[in-house]
Amino acid sequence: MLEIDASYGEGGGQMVRMAVALAAATGRAIGLRNIRIKRDKPGLAPQHMTAVRAVAALSNAQIEGLELRSQALRFTPRGLMGGVHRFEVGTAGSITLVLQALLPVMIACGRSVEVSVSGGSDVRQAPSIDYFANVLLPLLARMGAAPRLDLIHRGYYPRGGGEVRLTLAPGKLRAVSLDAAGPLIAIEGCAHVANLPEHIATRMRDAALERLHAVAEVAPRISAQVLDPADANGTGGGIVVWARTQNTVLGAGRVAERGARAETLGASVGDELASDLVAGSTVDLHACDQLLVYLALVGGGSCLARSVTSHAHAAMWLIEQFLPVRFVIAPQGGLMRVSVRPR
Repeated sequence: MLEIDASYGEGGGQMVRMAVALAAATGRAIGLRNIRIKRDKPGLAPQHMTAVRAVAALSNAQIEGLELRSQALRFTPRGLMGGVHRFEVGTAGSITLVLQALLPVMIACGRSVEVSVSGGSDVRQAPSIDYFANVLLPLLARMGAAPRLDLIHRGYYPRGGGEVRLTLAPGKLRAVSLDAAGPLIAIEGCAHVANLPEHIATRMRDAALERLHAVAEVAPRISAQVLDPADANGTGGGIVVWARTQNTVLGAGRVAERGARAETLGASVGDELASDLVAGSTVDLHACDQLLVYLALVGGGSCLARSVTSHAHAAMWLIEQFLPVRFVIAPQGGLMRVSVRPR
């Protein structure tokens, strides 16, 4: 059994989700200790428990210690499974963080898999469902995976109630070297609100457009939407923008929150994407974090980002415990090149 100190780096829920995903994908039994020990409320929260249960369902795993606020866990996978599955966070916990744990396992499974997850679709400190659909999944498509995402219902904090279905046919990942973005094809995006005035969405959109017009050689197209009650549960909103180039997809997003001006949210999203475009990045900072596990599973590949986050460093350390790879980080023309090499 591989013993993992989950307090490494920031010591957040990322260590739990990625550790069980890697355990399932590699068939390695693990023991986790010091789970979220640095947080105000240490141990497992409901959304972490849902992620562990979900990965266990796809890997027929035996679990010990899966209790609310537990700081230790043992996870023993016993074979990957396909089929149809449904998981409920039970709160406004992030749907996409559960999907982040599931997707590497779904790909490694080699069978048709369909999962439905209910919870929060647009939650702070997590990728929104629009970012997941329009940035991460297209990047994985370039690696040979073709997951299909259906957004059935949005759900916001604190009520949750969102629902998403993710379907994946059998396929095989291939290594990609994202070493040049290539010509810009389009900048697109969506600002949305539910049970809020329309002007909040338009102000987010207009602030993002103002920042992007200054750097883009193509006209950005960002929609402003007011969602029907049938399409969203609770009150909330957000904005996500993405740029499609010849070789990659870059994105940025923010979730609306009480006390934050719509213009500030939109401008920060526009500035973030503009910075990546000007720098020549091939992945944004968040995608860099999320792609590492897939590059490692195929044993090679590279990407260029403006910097390497503490989340990414922690992910690299954890991945190297499971797989015979090593990560190499080197400066390249004002960017950081992250490469995965066999060990």
